[in-house]
Amino acid sequence: MAERVPRPDDRARDRRARPRADPILAFRDVHLSFDRPILKGVSFDLEQGTTKIILGGSGSGKTTILRLILGLLKPDAGSIGVLGSEVAGMTEDEMRDIRLKVGMVFQEGALFDSQTVGQNVGYRLIEDGLPEEEVEDRVREMLGFVALDPFYDRMPSELSGGQRRRVAVARALAARPRIMLYDEPTTGLDPLTATTITDLIVKVRDLDGVSSILVTHQMRDAFNVARTFMMKQGEAYEPSVVEDLSVLEGTEFMMLREGKVVFEGAARELQASTDPYIRGFLS
Repeated sequence: MAERVPRPDDRARDRRARPRADPILAFRDVHLSFDRPILKGVSFDLEQGTTKIILGGSGSGKTTILRLILGLLKPDAGSIGVLGSEVAGMTEDEMRDIRLKVGMVFQEGALFDSQTVGQNVGYRLIEDGLPEEEVEDRVREMLGFVALDPFYDRMPSELSGGQRRRVAVARALAARPRIMLYDEPTTGLDPLTATTITDLIVKVRDLDGVSSILVTHQMRDAFNVARTFMMKQGEAYEPSVVEDLSVLEGTEFMMLREGKVVFEGAARELQASTDPYIRGFLS
C-alpha cells in the first residue's frame, strides 16, 4: 500500500492536538540602546519546529535580535531564554555550549575564501576537535543535503552566489543545531536562486524539525517559506505549495518598527492588516 502523505490540514490538526511545550527561544521585554534606542520592550516566543519570520525597515532591530540570541550583544534590560537557559548574563565560555546548538547563516554567506568548500563546512567541527574521519563524513552528508556533493574540493571563488549561500547553510547545519538563524539569506540573488534557498530553509524545518528565525525584507521570500512545506514524492522530498495560509501554523510573522513589535501573527492575518506601515511592505 502506498504511503499516505499528510495533508496541510492534517498537520495543523496534529499541532493543535499536541500539548504546548515550553518555547525553544523566548524574549521577554528586551531593551537595548546604543546612541539611540534599538529595541524597546520586545517580547516573543519561538516554538519547537516552527519558523518566525521577522520583517521591518532598515534599523528596526531585526539583525540585533539575532546578535542577542548568539550573545554577541547583551540587553540593557529584559530576559532572553535560549534552549531553556537565560543567556543575557552568560559569559563567553558559558555561551559556547549555546552557540554549538544554534546555526547562523549571514547575508553574504561569510565563507573563508582561502579554504575549500569542504574545509568551510567542517571548520566548526574541526575547531571542536572531532576526529578527521567523522568530520569528513558529516561534511559530505551536509553537502549532499544542500545538493552540492561534487563541490567538496572547490574554492568559494569558483561558486555562484546561490551556491555560496547553500555552502553557508551546510556549514551552519554541520553541528546539528536545534535552532537556525537566517539573516537576509537571499540578498543579491535572482528570484529563481532565492527560491532555492527558501525551499532549503523549509526543508531544514520540516524534515529535520529545526526551529528557525528568518530575518528578511523580501516579502516574496517570506511568503515562499510560509506557503511551502516538504512532502514525500516517491523516494524524494519536494516542496509543496499550500494556498490556504491559515493551515500553516508552523510559520509566524513578526513585524518590527523602530524597535517595537507592531504585528505578530499568521500570514493570512498579516495580509489582512490595514496598518499603513504593514501595507507598505505588502505593496
